[in-house]
Amino acid sequence: MKNKKVKIDRKQLINSVIIGVMCFIIIYLLCIQFRTIDKIDVDEIETMREDELRTSLAEWKRSYQETMDEIEETKNKIDEYKGKIESEEETGELLEKDLKKSEMLLGMTDVTGPGIIITISDNDYQYVTSPVLLDLVNELNSAGAEAISINNQRIVSMTDIFDVDNFIVVKEQRIISPYTIKAIGDITYLQSALNIKNGYIDKYKTNGYTISMIADENVLINKYNG
Repeated sequence: MKNKKVKIDRKQLINSVIIGVMCFIIIYLLCIQFRTIDKIDVDEIETMREDELRTSLAEWKRSYQETMDEIEETKNKIDEYKGKIESEEETGELLEKDLKKSEMLLGMTDVTGPGIIITISDNDYQYVTSPVLLDLVNELNSAGAEAISINNQRIVSMTDIFDVDNFIVVKEQRIISPYTIKAIGDITYLQSALNIKNGYIDKYKTNGYTISMIADENVLINKYNG
């Protein structure tokens, strides 16, 4: 009788922890959505032309739908855990799968997959600085990139990118032009996010920067070595 009670308590503990984590993810996604809505400038909307307003509305609708899809996916994951919590073997497989995904997002493993490769170079008119690279990293993250590297330096959430004299420093390593940025993820979505009118590539090419981008089905990004 005593062993049975311990087993039930253990399952209840695992169940509670998993559901707690999933609920936190849902709340986090909702907070992102609310913060995004708060950023809307009403005065700016009032001065928009009709075509610009339609484009902006489509972007907000897409962002909202993506957030709702992620929430629905998380809810399904909760149901999946709850349905398999009685089987320790199946629960272990689910936790191992999520662990591998977490390790990838944290940069703890090498990753190979479809993605894009962007090259940005200094020229006679413009020198690449850390804000240019940071802007690109943010755009790629927003576009759903699963892994990013700059000159073979894996970029994770705590990676510092800054200027020192005439050089850019990434993870305490000095890097120089040309800068090769790799991103693994949905190729179509990554390219569209950067090629959109007045988007990253359009903006920086207009300002005189030398930028090129190619798609690759087998992009290799090494694990974080910091």
